[in-house]
Amino acid sequence: QVQLVESGGGLVQAGGSLRLSCTAPGRTFSTGSMGWFRQAPGKEREFVAAIRWSDGGTYYADSVKGRFTISRDNAKNTVYLQMNSLKPEDTAVYYCAGSPYGSIWNTSPLRYSYWGQGTQVTVSS
Repeated sequence: QVQLVESGGGLVQAGGSLRLSCTAPGRTFSTGSMGWFRQAPGKEREFVAAIRWSDGGTYYADSVKGRFTISRDNAKNTVYLQMNSLKPEDTAVYYCAGSPYGSIWNTSPLRYSYWGQGTQVTVSS
């Protein structure tokens, strides 16, 4: 079973930035895709962004488009989520997830096979 490890969460003021990282120790990715999801208290888990390992193709939720950037470093088997212009409504636990599928436009959590433990992002107003 693949284990994902996230890092980089924290507390930031509105308008600030954070960068999240997600890696899978001992695992090499060349196919499939990785996604970031978030879940705020009392809300369902929602899709944030996804990236395909093979060519770096990306897809974003409308709510973060233009503010967040997902990227990957194949040599380090790591995916990043750069979050700029953060808003209080971005506050949530952020999860990275891995999928064996390369299609990045299906945003359902059900297509992702393995998940990280989550990292808290809190944006103060």
